[in-house]
Amino acid sequence: MRAAIALSLLALTLVVRPAAAVQPDEILPDPVQETRARELSKELRCMVCQNQSIDDSDAPLARDLRLLVRERITAGDTDREVLDYLVARYGEFVLMRPTWHGANVLLWGAPFAVLVIGGFGLWVAYRRRAATVPAAAALSAEEEARLRDVLGTHSAGDAPADVTKV
Repeated sequence: MRAAIALSLLALTLVVRPAAAVQPDEILPDPVQETRARELSKELRCMVCQNQSIDDSDAPLARDLRLLVRERITAGDTDREVLDYLVARYGEFVLMRPTWHGANVLLWGAPFAVLVIGGFGLWVAYRRRAATVPAAAALSAEEEARLRDVLGTHSAGDAPADVTKV
């Protein structure tokens, strides 16, 4: 029974895949160019959906971008030229994986910088607090006797405390 369930789940995962939004009328007749177009479409962000590639999005703008990619490939552009054209036209936001230059370095590095600065701040606060808190000094014999008297406790050799006192 378990084997049948496992086999069914395996078959289901092989059959159920995310559906690509590419329409039949968009597909290029040359399979090599179509493969390039599909790979480039996976690298480009849908400006409407924002967390989907244009290959997966059903938005009209995504369709326009897919057609534009195929048009540029048919015109003979390389993959880099197609990406550069789209970045020049729509900005770097169109890329699913933005580059590591300019302001993007700040965006990628800001979380790490915040962690380092926060850790340094905690370390400084700990060091300052440790420096201001004096070390616990041992009580003198006189102070210990006075403390026992105030608390009403006695050492083992002393008489028991009066339990009626509160």
